[in-house]
Amino acid sequence: MVMIHNGLVAIGIDTEHGLAWVLSIVGLTIVIRIILIPLFFKQIKASRGMQIMQPELQALQKKYKGKTDPASRQAQQQEMMALYKKHGTNPFSSCMPILLQMPIFFALFRVLASLPQLADGTYPRDSIGPLTQSLAEQAEASTLFGARLSDTFMLTTEMTPKIVALVLIALMSITTFITTRQLTMKNMSAAALDNPMARQQKMMMYLFPVIFAVTGVNFPIGVLIYWTTTNLWSMGQQFYTIHKHPAPGSEAEKKKIERENQKRIAKGLPTIEEEERQKRLEAALEEEPRGQRKQPVRKDRAGRGKTTREILASQGGGQEEDATDDAEVGPDGLTGEQRAQREYERRRQQRAQARRNKKKKKRR
Repeated sequence: MVMIHNGLVAIGIDTEHGLAWVLSIVGLTIVIRIILIPLFFKQIKASRGMQIMQPELQALQKKYKGKTDPASRQAQQQEMMALYKKHGTNPFSSCMPILLQMPIFFALFRVLASLPQLADGTYPRDSIGPLTQSLAEQAEASTLFGARLSDTFMLTTEMTPKIVALVLIALMSITTFITTRQLTMKNMSAAALDNPMARQQKMMMYLFPVIFAVTGVNFPIGVLIYWTTTNLWSMGQQFYTIHKHPAPGSEAEKKKIERENQKRIAKGLPTIEEEERQKRLEAALEEEPRGQRKQPVRKDRAGRGKTTREILASQGGGQEEDATDDAEVGPDGLTGEQRAQREYERRRQQRAQARRNKKKKKRR
């Protein structure tokens, strides 16, 4: 923090009005969060692993339900650890970024709480690391909207610091709620949300903001700046990750597919669903056995509700083996798969025509 402050002063930021020290706390937060980026991606990976393993975990819990003897508990624990190892995750991975920030959080709390004593010379030592008495005097004199960095809501008697502290506490609680909700509700599939762990996470989503709101009245202004900044960073980081790489089956993935389909339609390309349907159709045609050629079936002989296999069987011969599926033949003499192929070709021709018309307009 002192190094960032010295750098800000070197580029001309005035240290008397407090902006340099406020920005040094923000800079400290950004440095810590950049260092934690690899752990953040491990957190996302672990969270998705926990979602994927939920059906197996529920089956394991159901298997040992009501068994309280030591042997069953040990067996359940071993199988559970094997599940975690199989999916490359564990329940504590999602907590690592927060846990590793706690030493920084408490150290900053102690430093800011000791600023008045260090500034007036009553602190047991002459400095706190590189933070000397002269720098402490500057930091103690600097303010944010009239509130000193060491002020807390409970200890200050002035109204301005109380208002600034309340605003920062509110921002800290709101951003905590948004980041937790963004990660648990928007980036989890319906199956992952329907389990005891997800319900516990949902409860914590409402509990954490309340905890921060209650305890925040004892935090110095500088600590509130740090925690609000780290929450804002988490919001942006999570939004980017969820927007670009949503969890399978989540609400975020559905919205991403909708965005991709809109872009494809604008470019005259088939939607993702149509492309996957076409791939399945091509794969089915490639797997079709190369036996005796199918004889054409007239519309009046097909009959509503009869399957291709039934029609071929009624004609005799070995054509039953050549039927690729039991799709129903409608009154138009086509199976559902054939109708889907015809619809796909029709829409492909429409898109091709739309591209040609667009090119003509450009040339004009």
